[in-house]
Formats: sequence, structure tokens, C-alpha cells
Amino acid sequence: MARYTGPSCRLCRREGCKLFLKGDRCYTDKCAIERRDYAPGEAGRKRVKESEYRMQLREKQKTKRIYGLLEKQFHHYYDMASRQQGVTGENLLRILESRLDNVVYRLGFAKSRAEARQQVRHGHICVNGRRVDIPSFRVRPGDLISVAPKAKEMLVIKSALISNERVQVPAWLEVDIEKLQGSVLALPQRDQIDSDIREQLIVELYSK
Repeated sequence: MARYTGPSCRLCRREGCKLFLKGDRCYTDKCAIERRDYAPGEAGRKRVKESEYRMQLREKQKTKRIYGLLEKQFHHYYDMASRQQGVTGENLLRILESRLDNVVYRLGFAKSRAEARQQVRHGHICVNGRRVDIPSFRVRPGDLISVAPKAKEMLVIKSALISNERVQVPAWLEVDIEKLQGSVLALPQRDQIDSDIREQLIVELYSK
């Protein structure tokens, strides 16, 4: 499967905000945004002419990078959201949030979505007692997400639990740290998704 393998901090600088792609580093003064708060490249400090299209494009790119997706898969999610009842933008965010790699990250079992994706791919995560190694697997209300028995002693997971004490588990999820498992209480509503995303701009871009 194709995925971005370049420097993560470069993506944050390009979008001009923290995307929290590198776990602990994003909370320290080593964060690239703290040290160089301008876009990468030779033209990074040049003044950019703002336009409606540019705002829409940057919002789409930012959202893709937050969830670690490429264009084809992201567009597929948008098409799926547009066919569902309700507000398309909110449907899109709900689909993105219900991905297994995102849920593992939200439960605090990984420091970043990239780390959560790796845990899933390596078979360290179970859904309802069965191993699932597909990061894009979509969870449903009532699903039980747990760390596989052989992975419970992994240092990377223990380290993530310590680091993520600063992060609050969203209300649509419930976590049991002692058992290293969590449950999906419901799919999230818009006010339960704390990502700084203006989803209406994405809808406007794809609607053209």
C-alpha cells in the first residue's frame, strides 16, 4: 500500500500548524513549528496570495495528513460520506475517526496515528477478540478494541500509555488501562471531534 515516507515535520511546516504526527516531540520545543514557523523550501518565507481555492486545498491536504491518507483513499471516503444521510462534512470526519488506527491512537495505545497504524499492521490489536491487521478497518458501536496478549508487555505500548496521560480519551470511547482495552460507545458527533478541521471547505472543494 502506498504511503508517505518523507519527513513528518515537513508536513506540519507546510500546513503552518501542528498536526501531532510525531507523538512526544510535538509537545516539546524541538517541534519544527516552534523552531521554523514557515513553509519548507526556498520559497517558504515568501508572501503567498490567499484565495478561496487555496484555503480549500490546504484544508483538504491538512486533513489527509492528520489521518495519514493519500488522495485516492481520502476521495473515496468523501464519496462515501456524500452518499450518507446528514451533513457530508460531519459524515466524512465520522468515517475518518472510526478507522481502527485512529481509534487505537485515541485510546492512548500509541503516541501517534502512524505508530497506531504500525501496531495494527503487525497484528498487535484485536477487535472483539479477533486480530485485525487492517488500519482502515472501521469500528462500530459496541466493538471492543484490545491489545493482543503477546503485545501487552511491549515497551512501545507502555511508553505510549505514559505519554498519553496528557491526552483525554474522547467521550465516544471508553478505555480500561489495566486491561489494555477500550470500547466504542457510539460513533462520534461533531462536537466530540477535537481536530482543528474546517470540513465545510473540503466539501466546497470537492463539490466544484
